[in-house]
Amino acid sequence: MEQVYGNENFFISLDSPPTGVFIFTISIQINKGNMKFTIGVFSRITQISIKTLRFYHEKEILIPGEIDEFTKYRYYSEADFDKARSIKILREFDFSVAEIKEILEECSSEADLMEQLQQKLTEIKEKINRYDEIIHSIEVIINNERMSKLKSENSFEVEEKDIDTILIAGYRIKGKYSDVGEGFKILGKNFGGKINGKALTLYHEDEYKEEGADFEACFPVRKGKDVEGISVRELKGGNCVSLIHKGPYENISESYKKIFAYINDKNYKTILPIREIYIKGHGMIFKGNPNNYLTEIQILIGKS
Repeated sequence: MEQVYGNENFFISLDSPPTGVFIFTISIQINKGNMKFTIGVFSRITQISIKTLRFYHEKEILIPGEIDEFTKYRYYSEADFDKARSIKILREFDFSVAEIKEILEECSSEADLMEQLQQKLTEIKEKINRYDEIIHSIEVIINNERMSKLKSENSFEVEEKDIDTILIAGYRIKGKYSDVGEGFKILGKNFGGKINGKALTLYHEDEYKEEGADFEACFPVRKGKDVEGISVRELKGGNCVSLIHKGPYENISESYKKIFAYINDKNYKTILPIREIYIKGHGMIFKGNPNNYLTEIQILIGKS
């Protein structure tokens, strides 16, 4: 580490060159118009550590104005100060060393720099959104762990029952499961006065898909005819395995695990589509407490 003693024109420095051997040197600076700063002084001025300055030199984003041929000491100029200040600001804005090097090499105007800053702003906003999703997921896991340690008075068991054939209006979707809400809005707009029961979703595939999933938003209806994009038809009943899931919909995978374990144990054959009936959930106006949501899973079965 370099230490400097003396006034502005005369100083003694102690530096640790690449050889690792400490050497005393005496330097005199008289020409203030061409001021040179040792790495220690430059570190103090810029408030950047000597270790970081050496790293920046290694990565070629802040090369000292002069390097002593014999001692290998680094000396910085006043011009290097402006560059160091720019690097420090960019690092505070979360630019990587590689990005800073690219900016210093390629940005020739203020417009170029503004474009880089806009790209970084977009990147940071995307990170914030992603971190919000991660925070939510972690909170769900923590909440699930707490819930699992409590004996619920309202736990539900898998049951077998017969369900009736019903008339439904269905809006079929190929996309993300989160699109189902839009399907319910379309159904409500076209069949609002004819709805005769709880909203349900039909899953026409036996696998989970992140994109291009085939599912259908539905409402039981008293009567009605097909309209554009909406099918009005009978949904056949029969013998099914049923389980009511209580709690946030994000946790429903545990209930699916439970119901499929039952089906496998009984050696039943499943018949698509799988149904989810939203007995109690997110209302149109009031969200309610997700811990009290009730979703019934129904899977028609046949004997193998």
